[in-house]
Amino acid sequence: MRSMPAWARVYILCVALAGAACASPVLSGRTPWPTVAFLVALYAGCERLTLPRGLTAGTFFPVLLAGVFLLPPAAAALVAVPGALLARVDRRPRQVRRLWRAAQLALASWAAAGVYGVLGGPAAGAAPDFPQVLAPAGAALLAFSAALAALDGGILATAERIPVRGAWRGLFPRSLAPVAVHGLAGLMMAVLWTSPYGPPAALLVLLPMGVSCWAFAQYHRERAAHQATIRALVQAVDLKDKYTRGHSERVGRASVMIARELGMDDERIEVLRFAGILHDVGKLGVPTRLLRKDGPLTPAERRVIELHPEYGHEMVRGIGFLGEARAAILHHHERIDGSGYPYGLAGAQIPECARVVAVADAFDAMTSTRSYRRARPVSSALKELARCAGAQFDPAMVAALARALGRDGWHPGVTSDGPEGGLPAARGVPAPAVPR
Repeated sequence: MRSMPAWARVYILCVALAGAACASPVLSGRTPWPTVAFLVALYAGCERLTLPRGLTAGTFFPVLLAGVFLLPPAAAALVAVPGALLARVDRRPRQVRRLWRAAQLALASWAAAGVYGVLGGPAAGAAPDFPQVLAPAGAALLAFSAALAALDGGILATAERIPVRGAWRGLFPRSLAPVAVHGLAGLMMAVLWTSPYGPPAALLVLLPMGVSCWAFAQYHRERAAHQATIRALVQAVDLKDKYTRGHSERVGRASVMIARELGMDDERIEVLRFAGILHDVGKLGVPTRLLRKDGPLTPAERRVIELHPEYGHEMVRGIGFLGEARAAILHHHERIDGSGYPYGLAGAQIPECARVVAVADAFDAMTSTRSYRRARPVSSALKELARCAGAQFDPAMVAALARALGRDGWHPGVTSDGPEGGLPAARGVPAPAVPR
């Protein structure tokens, strides 16, 4: 939501108005205000204590879902609003992001409480009766996850400009697992809340959840440190060789598309993204005068530039979290027929991650405008990749990219480096599908 398009603002406003409409009956009905006030304060406090900087509100769902099981729909919708509106938000526009999250959680809680009541859940404040309560509680959790996924897809389509046909893909399954775990904790809170021991006993449920959220926060802090390392390296390359500005991020994006199409798990996809972003980091070891040379490269100069995969591998050797991305950095200029560099590996000798990045690198090199040539259309670039498949590129990787682009399209954030960032026409490229 960096630029916040007009359609995104309209969408957020509509969601906020819908959330306000869902919560408004609390003013006219018989609302259990002590319970609402306690849950509101508890949710806001839990979010402030458990969230690391850079994350948004809403990761601590047990209190919200306890409200779903204890309160009528309108009151349940109100529980998340103050905490979300006061949450720490690092990315701008902060107020809009707070409003969006408050409205999203209010609508999801309202929908879940409504489903819970319709399917036979106990009346507000009544003790849940096991095992009969499990079916309506499970349906409520499904409704909560579905509402979050539906609203998230809308914001991805309007604010992040993700194609409509792909905006909702995978959102519901990814939200269901954490909601299910937190939902069980929320149901336990509701059971203890209505027991003779009352709310103090319900708070005991939050202790293990608090520990898990602390571990989650530590993971995200570590991930943020990884991202900062990557950004620093990429910025250093961009400062030295303006030709690559934006190229690294786009290669990372194309590598992710290929990896997903090949069915890799999320951990490997993340590693492939790192590999794509850092594939040219070895250019930091190449003399700047060669990277910016005004004229064709001599054979000796070309041999120096062809050392950048080895330089890059040496630079990242000690960065443990990169995993197999280090092999991709070293081998992304190898060719299937064995004529590549630095080691002349062939076929299956080339690590799979390197074969992915090689195709992503070549695709972006052809579809990006430089000072010495215009960008090729995506269809033309894919034809060139197909022509070189089996000799320069792994045919399976080329086919995976073609399928992903055919389904999702190509939406690069940067399509031209500008005249000051390119290289002169005399520099030359050995073949259309051979990136630097």
